[in-house]
Amino acid sequence: MDKKSIIGIALIFLILVVFSYINQPSKEEIEAAKIRRDSIEQVAAQRALEQQKFLAEQAASQQVAMGGDSIIQKQKIDEFGIFGTQAIGEEEFSTLENDRMKITFSNKGGRIYSVELKDYSRYDSTALVLFDGPETKFGLNFFAQNRSVETDQLFFQQVGGIRNVVVSGPDVKKGNEGKMKYNREHPGGKESVTFRLEPEPGKFIEYVYTLEHNSFMVGFDVKMEGMNNYIASNQSYLNFIWAYDVPRQEHYSRFGEDRYTYMTYKFFEDDVDNLNKNKSDAETLATRVKWVGFKQLFFSSTIIAGESFPNASVQQEKYNYEDNKDYLANFKADIAIPYDASPKEDIGMRFYFGPNHYQTLKQYDLDMESQIDLGYAIVRPVNKYLIIPVFNFLRQYIDNFGLIILILTVLIKVVLFPFTYKSYMSQAKMKVLKPEVDEINAKFGSGSEKAMEKQQATMALYRKAGVNPMGGCLPMVLQMPILFAMFFFFPTSIELRGESFLWAKDLSTYDSIISWNFNIPLIGDFMGNHISLFTVLMTITTIISTRLSQSAASTPGMPGMKTMMYLMPVMFFFLLNSYPSGLSYYYFLANVITIGQTYAIRQFVDENKIRAQLTANKKKPAKKASGFQKRLEEMAKQQQQMQKRKK
Repeated sequence: MDKKSIIGIALIFLILVVFSYINQPSKEEIEAAKIRRDSIEQVAAQRALEQQKFLAEQAASQQVAMGGDSIIQKQKIDEFGIFGTQAIGEEEFSTLENDRMKITFSNKGGRIYSVELKDYSRYDSTALVLFDGPETKFGLNFFAQNRSVETDQLFFQQVGGIRNVVVSGPDVKKGNEGKMKYNREHPGGKESVTFRLEPEPGKFIEYVYTLEHNSFMVGFDVKMEGMNNYIASNQSYLNFIWAYDVPRQEHYSRFGEDRYTYMTYKFFEDDVDNLNKNKSDAETLATRVKWVGFKQLFFSSTIIAGESFPNASVQQEKYNYEDNKDYLANFKADIAIPYDASPKEDIGMRFYFGPNHYQTLKQYDLDMESQIDLGYAIVRPVNKYLIIPVFNFLRQYIDNFGLIILILTVLIKVVLFPFTYKSYMSQAKMKVLKPEVDEINAKFGSGSEKAMEKQQATMALYRKAGVNPMGGCLPMVLQMPILFAMFFFFPTSIELRGESFLWAKDLSTYDSIISWNFNIPLIGDFMGNHISLFTVLMTITTIISTRLSQSAASTPGMPGMKTMMYLMPVMFFFLLNSYPSGLSYYYFLANVITIGQTYAIRQFVDENKIRAQLTANKKKPAKKASGFQKRLEEMAKQQQQMQKRKK
């Protein structure tokens, strides 16, 4: 290194020393820097402490959680045994739907959580759901490892993992909804959803739900594999519990949905029966059962055995409208499911979720159509073989149900017209003979001493004139089954549900034109808090028809009978005011046609000709008394003899 280099390095060092001296901080700056350094260190230390605390808390929380789960899991294992691990989970939902319904499932219990019918809506226009909610009970109950196990408390796994399954198929022509014959000619798809409860690998319980296109039937198969290792072998059957609160679907009416909501069941190869229609009830079905139905007015949910259920217990708790406006009742069925304790079990069942439509239910050949109340034994055949077939035939060609009822009424009146005409002619003849009957009454007086002679003389007059005094009763006798059949048909006919006509928005319920919010004691219990226009029209036309009938009568009748004949229509007004407007509309039409027929017949009936004919008949040899006339005379003799004995 030469002299110049050494001098340069020394100068650089001297400059650095002088620069450092000049730029060194003051005592105040040194103190401020120290404070800043201390603050940064404190913040860093605080952050490190908080991070350490967070990590410690997180670790502690995980340890507590793990310990809590362990405790809960231990409790569940103690409660459910081998099934305890399936008692912990989160509830998830999935769906299976076709063009008729949408079924929602819950993995908790692998159960049907709710069923919505797509073609219908509630009275308030919301979706029509047959049942819904966490309170629904649905699952198997059995003993395993000395523990009572309820599968609706356990979490199933959905096999396949597809959450929303849709069944596809061709469009369905109106009027063929749910029809099996139509489906055979126009086949659609079929899909299944499976939920599995697997306590150990290869050992499980499966619920398999199967749904076809355009169908109200849902296949329900319970499959078990390896469960014989856990379920007590001394059990010959398992209990299947199904229970839910029944939602209100229709407007409240004392004679409507509340009246027709009750449980039904069919004994194996035997009759259909039901619990009490009007109150809470329960029944133990000790013999084999084919199906159990949760029935409402227009819809039902029914569980159907593959062959039969060994036994069942059914119970219903009916709610008062004042206490519960949203639900009608609580239904519960405890059904025995056959169990063989085999390594593999496969129990086949079905559910029906759909309308109480007669032809739809009848096609399954399970007597489910018997759930529809079509009346007493004497009138039920009229509905089954006359009214329903004609109604369904007309429905194929006419969409307006008001017009269908009109045509149905006209057809019935046309069929009965010959008997109506004969009845009117009988009344006309009796009216012509009235002066002679009055002479007989005057001759024998009003006392009971000569009642038999008076009766015999009157019957002799009728026989000589060729008049049957009971001829006017035949049309009434023939019409009564039809009138009563209609009384049962219209309130239970789902075809009328939601169908409007004129001012009636729904022919399946009353057509209120005036309503109020208070209850009229006694009267309100029958007529409700409204006035139905079709019922008013029915009452008016009934009074007119009664008046015409009374004017054609030949005798004054029993005392007070005339007044009673006019009171009856008023009484029926209070009774039918809350019944379906379709029923009142039918009675109104029948009255109008009857009035028209009466006036038309009067135009063609000449009383002078009838009088001349009766006079000619009197000149002929007297006819022998008919069997009916002989019975009347015999009754009169017996009555007179009894009166003599009393004296």
